[in-house]
Formats: sequence, structure tokens, C-alpha cells
Amino acid sequence: MTHSARSTSPSSFPSPPSQGTRPPGAPPGTNDEAAASRYIRKLFTDVSGRYDLLNHVLSFQIDRYWRRATARRFRATLDRPDARVLDLCCGTADLTISLARGSRARIIASDFCHPMLEQAREKLSRQSLPLLVAEADALRLPFADATFDLVACSFGFRNLANYRAGLREILRVLRPGGEVGILEFGTPRGFPIGPLYSFYFHRILPAAGEWISGVKGSYSYLASSVDRFPEPQELEAWMRETGYTEVSRREMTGGIAVLYYGKKR
Repeated sequence: MTHSARSTSPSSFPSPPSQGTRPPGAPPGTNDEAAASRYIRKLFTDVSGRYDLLNHVLSFQIDRYWRRATARRFRATLDRPDARVLDLCCGTADLTISLARGSRARIIASDFCHPMLEQAREKLSRQSLPLLVAEADALRLPFADATFDLVACSFGFRNLANYRAGLREILRVLRPGGEVGILEFGTPRGFPIGPLYSFYFHRILPAAGEWISGVKGSYSYLASSVDRFPEPQELEAWMRETGYTEVSRREMTGGIAVLYYGKKR
């Protein structure tokens, strides 16, 4: 990959269509999409300095495996030199790095939280990956229709203020035949992993996350955002209604993480 790293601004591009109605389950203290977006941006700004440490410690490093597994799922696309790939809600670019390893595709990392993007840019530079970094809202992407062969997103989709609008916006920027991969937290149900995970996720993880980050309420939000996320069957139904085909999912680590897959007609 020979393209140089730079940032781009959404203001240079046309806005996509209207977002529609936000689904229930907004962050605390918010009652519309704009307020929800402000809440999320501030939250991730506050935790950005210790975001990587928190991810790896609180997941016992298993998050690295989930991202590598996601990259392997799309290896055929990543091996194509003509492919264009977007890491949506990239955070500090952990998925970007997994996608880029051995890839011949052109990869863009985007997020709407500037401090997280600064962390991503520094990490990509240390890895000698000259990738394009774009500051952009996932509901108003600064890209033309039918730009990408793959849009991937790890643990960021549930933070969107409007899930259905997010699916529509991803579909808009995908080329015909393009793929989407959404990696998100799930809720394991079986015994004993279900009760054990629920206790850890709702009691231990929020307290540990707030202690490490120093940001009150930061990891209580994580648990609540997973609780209000659609059930797998519901999200798959939304994807089909939006226009995706070949919709499927892969549950990993007993259902703690789920990779949702779809394709544009």
C-alpha cells in the first residue's frame, strides 16, 4: 500500500439521506440522535488515553483473537489490490491493523472521535502502515455511493445513535457485491457461561473499567449498551429489510462476541 496517511473532513462531501427514527435505548440523559452522539463522543474522548489497555485487560486479551478472526473472514477481499476497505468506528485502529496485515487492498480507518483517531494515527505510524485516516460520523459518511468493497466494524456499531440508519449508510457506500462485517458483543445464554459472564460483565467489568480509566460511569455504559443492543435474530432481520443478502452470523467464545455478515446485491 503506497498511499500516504492524512485526514479528511466530512464538510467537503455531500450529506447522505435523512437518518430516520432512532431505535430505543439511548444513552442516559439523551432524548435525540444529536444528544446521543455528543454523549458517545465525550465518553470516548475521556477514555481514549487508556482505551487499549482497558480493552485488552478486561477481555483477557481475547479481543485480539476476535479481530484476527474477522480479518480472516474477509481475506479474499483483502488480498485484492483493487479492493477498497473501510474500518468504520475504528477507535484506536486495532481492527485496521488486523485487516492490513498481508493485505493488498486500500484501507481507510474512520471514527468521529478525534482523540481516538489521534491514537489510531500514532499506532499505525508505529506499525509502518501508511493508511488513510478520516474523521467522520458513521451516520453521515463523507464518501460517495458505491465506494467500498468491504466495510468492517468492531465493537462500535452498538454506539450509533440509530442502528437502522447505520445499516443504510453502510449499504450506500458499498459497491454492488460488497460485504459488511459487524463484530459486536453478544450475550451468552448457556450454563455455566451465561450466569458467570453476566456477573462479570455487569458487576466486575464496570467497576474495574472505571477504576482503570478514572472516568465515572464509562464502563457502566458498556454493559447497558450491550443489554439494549438488538438480539442477533432482530439485527439480522433489520439487515435483510435494509437490503443485504446472504445475511449470517458467527458466534465466538460461547457467544460473547458475534460477527454479523451481509452482502450488497
